[in-house]
Amino acid sequence: MSGAARHTAAPSLAALSATARRAAPLLDAAAEPVADVLAGAVAFPGRLQDAVSGAGRALDIGVSVAVSGLAVRSTPALGSEPTGTRRTAGVVIDVDDVHRVRKAVGGTVNDVLIGVVAGALRRWLDGRGERTDVTPRALVPVSQRRPRTAHPQGNRLSGYLVRLPVDQADPLARLAAVRGAMDRNKDAGPRRGAGAVALLADHVPALGHRLAGPVAGHAARLWFDVLVTSVPLPGVGLRLGGHPVVEVYPYAPLARGQALAVALSSYRGRVHVGLVADGAAVPDLDRLADAVRAEVETLVTATATGLEESRGAP
Repeated sequence: MSGAARHTAAPSLAALSATARRAAPLLDAAAEPVADVLAGAVAFPGRLQDAVSGAGRALDIGVSVAVSGLAVRSTPALGSEPTGTRRTAGVVIDVDDVHRVRKAVGGTVNDVLIGVVAGALRRWLDGRGERTDVTPRALVPVSQRRPRTAHPQGNRLSGYLVRLPVDQADPLARLAAVRGAMDRNKDAGPRRGAGAVALLADHVPALGHRLAGPVAGHAARLWFDVLVTSVPLPGVGLRLGGHPVVEVYPYAPLARGQALAVALSSYRGRVHVGLVADGAAVPDLDRLADAVRAEVETLVTATATGLEESRGAP
């Protein structure tokens, strides 16, 4: 039995809007007893320092978000006014193929999969007769565990911003570019780039959430072009109605103004790729799915050839 799973972890921009809705009203506070007011006055210097520090961190995050969008060569194929229509496609990748590529070139499984997405986009754009000398921005969400003293508890969502090397014709060069970009992101931390918008919720007052949340959601296209997310699944086999689930395709939410979202899940020795697109903007989503399969085959062949050549070198 095959199944389709919606990605329940909303991207960073939606997380910011949700935080804004949960924020307590600023103007509805009841009158405080005098003793509480005096206690508050004593604690005011410390609170002021915390507020100033929080504002500084928010400014730092905001600047990184703005800078991340500069000098980007994107493609109109990934942008679209919302039409309310959706088109989906799924691709299955043998996880052994992914590991073969990873062992040959280094990096992580996630690096290889992002490289596959970059190569597939290049093939797809080329087949459409569109420019391939572009570096669209992918938002790669990451989950951060909140400190034990933080409220609320649980995870907070941020993300890395990666310029997909669609402009690179060499598949191994694309992988190297993705690996380098992800390494730089990890060194800088998730407080840099478009995904850091969600972290502003920890440093901006509730009124700011209410004002900025809707704006951030509508401005997603300004910060990144496509969502590429990994959806974790349990390591054990799933069952539905007593029947084993053999395929699970994750589907990520489509941000306003964007035409495509990509989600990936590892399940029972295979990587399932779920593609979601605006139905009107991407009528040829099946061709992108074919491009994903072709890119995996190309990478497996290229890395195998490279290993053979290195072994035969004097």
